[in-house]
Amino acid sequence: MPDGRLSSRAGILPRNSVYAFRSTRYVALDERGMTMADLEALKRVAAARALELVKPGMRLGLGTGSTAKHFVELLGERVAGGLAVVCVPTSEQTHALALTVGIPLSTLDETPELDLTVDGADELDHQLRLIKGGGAALLREKIVAAASARMIVIADETKLVDTLGRFPLPIEVAPFGMTSTIVAVKRALAASGCHGSVTVRRDKAGAVLVTDGGHHILDAALARIADPAALSQALAAVPGVMEHGLFLGLATGAILATGSGLKLIGQID
Repeated sequence: MPDGRLSSRAGILPRNSVYAFRSTRYVALDERGMTMADLEALKRVAAARALELVKPGMRLGLGTGSTAKHFVELLGERVAGGLAVVCVPTSEQTHALALTVGIPLSTLDETPELDLTVDGADELDHQLRLIKGGGAALLREKIVAAASARMIVIADETKLVDTLGRFPLPIEVAPFGMTSTIVAVKRALAASGCHGSVTVRRDKAGAVLVTDGGHHILDAALARIADPAALSQALAAVPGVMEHGLFLGLATGAILATGSGLKLIGQID
């Protein structure tokens, strides 16, 4: 909508209001009393708040994943209403969606510096350290985030944790010599005080998943990462590791949608 308001079955949510979802139309399915429909509604609220940060002429990074999808869709509505921006997508999936909703696209070769990237996260802590890569786009996501003056994370409240590691850590690796790389990755995990299984991610058909960059993904189920910085350095030193899903020092703020309103972490406006 041109004025930046978000419509819902409950009516119109004003642009600068504190959004809250207390609908009784859903049946509670988990310990938080939220269904998948509730979570999607929360994600869209976070995306709508992030959209308020977008100004005419901005160069934007577009994230990948279920929450970032809401932002791209809402941004498309603003572009249709006359907003002038140029955007760099972080995956082929986001590229296709952005084209569908009419968003002008660029590349980091054409637009090497960005004003703002809006992306989701699989997990984040109170220090704005993230785990990303559940959508297998972590390499491009990290490159785009690093090229941005600001990175704002949008998510629902279930993604906030006290200690990273509940979500399996994605590690993008080269196909060549992958078995040897897995051995080295396990050593790096152990040396950093992390223990757990390491599996090769597969697609829905059961084949080894191939990323947009032609790489594979390892998922390390660690449960708890006591020292994310140490683990980041150890993994970065492994030949064959193209990138890992620890995003440290990149996010400048986070917008988390909760059942009672928005929770803001870090610098937003």
